[in-house]
This record gives sequence, C-alpha cells and structure tokens, in this order.
Amino acid sequence: MNPYVLAILLFGLGLGTTITFMSSHWLLAWMGLEINTLAIIPLMAHHHHPRAVEATTKYFLTQATAAAMLLFASTTNAWLSGQWEIQQMSHPLPIAMITLALALKIGLAPFHAWLPEVLQGLDLTTGIVLSTWQKLAPFALLLQIQPTNPVMITILGLTSTLVGGWGGLNQTQLRKILAYSSIAHLGWMLLILQLAPSITLLTLLMYFIMTFSTFLIFKINKSTTINTLATSWTKAPALASLAPLVLLSLGGLPPLTGFMPKWLILQELTKHDLAPTATLAALTALLSLYFYLRLSYAITLTVSPNNLTGTIPWRHSSSQLTLPLAVSTSSTIFLLPLTPTITTLLPS
Repeated sequence: MNPYVLAILLFGLGLGTTITFMSSHWLLAWMGLEINTLAIIPLMAHHHHPRAVEATTKYFLTQATAAAMLLFASTTNAWLSGQWEIQQMSHPLPIAMITLALALKIGLAPFHAWLPEVLQGLDLTTGIVLSTWQKLAPFALLLQIQPTNPVMITILGLTSTLVGGWGGLNQTQLRKILAYSSIAHLGWMLLILQLAPSITLLTLLMYFIMTFSTFLIFKINKSTTINTLATSWTKAPALASLAPLVLLSLGGLPPLTGFMPKWLILQELTKHDLAPTATLAALTALLSLYFYLRLSYAITLTVSPNNLTGTIPWRHSSSQLTLPLAVSTSSTIFLLPLTPTITTLLPS
C-alpha cells in the first residue's frame, strides 16, 4: 500500500476515535465511529484476496447496522427527553438500544458471530488493530452512558464469557481463537462496568497489552494454525519459550499479569454480594484456559514431524518488531506484583 494512503488511513483511525472520545453530542460520537469504520475498511481489503474482501464486507455490514441502530436510539432519546447530550441519557429504552448497538459494534455475545469470521479473513497486522484500537471508541461511550439495566449488562457479560470460552474449544485457526478470547475478555469488562468503571479500564488496558504481544508472536512466527505452532522452535526458539507464558497470562493464570484484572473483578463482584455471578464468571474462565493450555502444549511439548531442525537455521529474529515485542511480553508476564500499587491508584 502507498505510504501516503496508509498515513491518511491511520490518521483517519486516530481522528475517528479521538472525535468519539471528545464528543458530548450523540451525532458527533456517531460521526467519530463512522470515520473509524471507513478508515479501517481499505486496510482490511488491501490484499485483494476473496477471503479478505468477504471479511471486509461482513465487517462493513455489521458496523453499518450498529451505527444505524445507535443513530436511531440517540434520535429516539432526543425525541423522548429533548436531550442530545451523551451524559444526559435518562430514558431506559434508548439506553438499552444504545447498549445493544455498542455490543454489536465490539462483538459481545450474542452479537458476536461476525467477529471470528472477520478476524479469520484478515492478516495479523490488521487483526491487531481490529482487536485493540477498534474497541476504544465504543467502550468510551459505554463508560459514559453507564447502562442503567444491571440485569441486561450481567446477561451480556456472562454470555460473552461463556461463548468466548465455549467457542474457542474446537478451533484450530489461531485468529478465530483470538477472536473468541476477545469476546471472553470483553464479557469480563462488561460484568464490572457498573460497579467499578476504573477496573474496567484497567482490564481493557491489560487486554490490549496481552493481545498485542500474542499477535506479534504469531506474526513473527508466521503462525496461523495450531499445527504451525509446532515448528516454532525451529523458527525462533526464544519466542517459542515466551509464547506459552503470554498465552497463559491471556488465560488469567497466576502468577502472570492476566490474573490481576480477573482477581480484582471477582473481588469487586463478591464485595457487592454478587457471589453467584463471580462463580459463573470464574467457571467460564476455565473454558478459555483450556484452549490456551492447548496452544501452549502445541508450542512446547509437540515435536514437528518434519526434520525442520536440519533445514531451517536457528536464528534470532532482528526486526522492527523486537522492541515492541520485548516491552509487551515483559508487561504481559511480570506486572502482577504491581497489583497493590495499581489498586491504590484506582478511584474507590
């Protein structure tokens, strides 16, 4: 892709998210989301492969549906209450409609069916953008409207954690597994959204760091299926030894960083006498942990059937991705001891 075109598209991505962050009016927020969607579509389709074009079309249709629903809900809110301000949402009907529209935008269950299909059709670089940056603007709106129906939020959250764990069990494609991982993590964030928005933001940040490092490892290894993970040792031994730790951190296993947000969320749910919700969420996390263990097993304990050790030289991958990979993997593995410090910084 032409670097000037790429720069314009990346600027559009940043601009759309920034407009949504800064907006207090629903029309402006909707405009930011639309700029965001239109900027990523050429990035998704630039390979001109039928699978990429199919994924782009599916993404465009779902995002257009969600945006239309959001615009309709905000217009309904203006009609019912005379308010266009995001912070002035008072009527339960438009709030519920906007929550569902944003759930469709970020891929929460039961509106998740598009996400694994779309992510599977993209290359890993665009997959990073779709799994991280594209979640920011809708989440900013969710945090601002503070959905008033706790039952709906809890159902969306628990369904997402369950579907995210259940859907990934039978997958062999890494991008689909990461899509289901994304759905599960978003479910955890939604569970705590009303009780402690600061923990939601912390979970979102941790999810970004862990997902970024996982995508980078798969990108450097050129891995797209579980079978190709078995040859990781011959491509990059250092990465193959780090990858299981990153994946287990993504699964929330102590003493790795990914345990921190789950620990804080379960603690907060228990404080608010929501022990059954916390128990269900913890049990659904076991499903996700199973397929992360499966990937870790494929990397560390599986010997490739081919004699690749003789054909591919062991080499250190010295690319532009080395520094971001080092920073993100270190953060993914070693941040748990900072939990007491982070909890003191979070507003109570």
